[in-house]
Amino acid sequence: GPHQGGKLRQGTACLSALPGVSAGNGCGHTLLTPHSGTLSSKNYPGTYPNHTMCCWRLQAPPGTSLLLAFGDVDLEPSEHCAHSSLLLADPQTGTAYGPYCRNSVPSAPLLVTNSSTVTVLFNSTSHRSGRGLLVSYATSQHPEGVWMGGSHDPPLTMCFSVYCPAGCKDIHGDIWGNPSQGYRDTSVLCKAAVHAGVIADELGGQVTLSREKGITLYESAFANGLRSKRGSLSEKRLLFHKVCFLLSPVCDDVLEIVAFNASSWWHEVDILGQDRAWVAKQAALSTTGHSWAAEPSAEAAWLELDLGTRKNVTGIITKGSSEQHNYYVTSYHVYSSRDGKNWRPYRGSSGRDKVFEGNADSQGEVSNAFIPPIIARYIR
Repeated sequence: GPHQGGKLRQGTACLSALPGVSAGNGCGHTLLTPHSGTLSSKNYPGTYPNHTMCCWRLQAPPGTSLLLAFGDVDLEPSEHCAHSSLLLADPQTGTAYGPYCRNSVPSAPLLVTNSSTVTVLFNSTSHRSGRGLLVSYATSQHPEGVWMGGSHDPPLTMCFSVYCPAGCKDIHGDIWGNPSQGYRDTSVLCKAAVHAGVIADELGGQVTLSREKGITLYESAFANGLRSKRGSLSEKRLLFHKVCFLLSPVCDDVLEIVAFNASSWWHEVDILGQDRAWVAKQAALSTTGHSWAAEPSAEAAWLELDLGTRKNVTGIITKGSSEQHNYYVTSYHVYSSRDGKNWRPYRGSSGRDKVFEGNADSQGEVSNAFIPPIIARYIR
């Protein structure tokens, strides 16, 4: 009958899902890595679709075990969760957890397993309501647990540390503020950590932050592929730090650039016949007037910064030309060199040459973090 057919489809999809991979037509936002990850049902937090399923196979390194955090399990209730359900299976020990739905939710928000492999199966039939599910995981190397939700849920101490899983950038929820001011305390904490550049979304990681007195207005900023919102007064705010007991900011030094070089520069003659040289030294962020620009016909243009000696470079800020000239760079690659001759592309944690998201207008500043940092004298 139909019930047996459903079982067969589930089993087939779970068998075909490789470790660290999802399979099925009910999978939503998913990022699975060996050390942490985030997964959700299709359309989350909107109503999940009828007659869908998804199977995720989580695989941690040998010798570690998986910790699962239930951010949200909102599946329409039914007897024994027969219509829509979340089921977890530990193939190494033969243990099963669930099935879960709205009238049978996990007893604790964090599930500690004894296995490095867990299969997560989501299944739906006909229903009318339900947000679906949002689940994250980390390994037992992070005993303090895995975090994903709003910042009002962590410990109430002024200073605390949590582990944010990979994949938080694209989960539902808003952030207000920026790295220098801090973030409104109602911001989604791990999403704010990606915006602040303290973790890479594709890796996740430990974050340390303090809860400080709120401020009147939180300014919007575009950073690390995320735009925060402009927000009003809050009672508390969140600030990210290198370590808690020193309360040191994540980054507080602007590196001095000894010299600028470029592939070419634009020698402009304006409508009044006056010369304007868009030379490389005009690229400094604090420069008044026009900026650097490559020769208009140039392909693969580059700008090069000489820091004088090898430095630890943790990020870059870009801005458009000026309010008078509506020019800006929408995306770019980064290369580094220790001698100015041999250049290495920045690949970040993905292993591929990273494309950084740049500006969308000529006025705003856009920040991008280097995780891991670059150690070099020259940046191109």
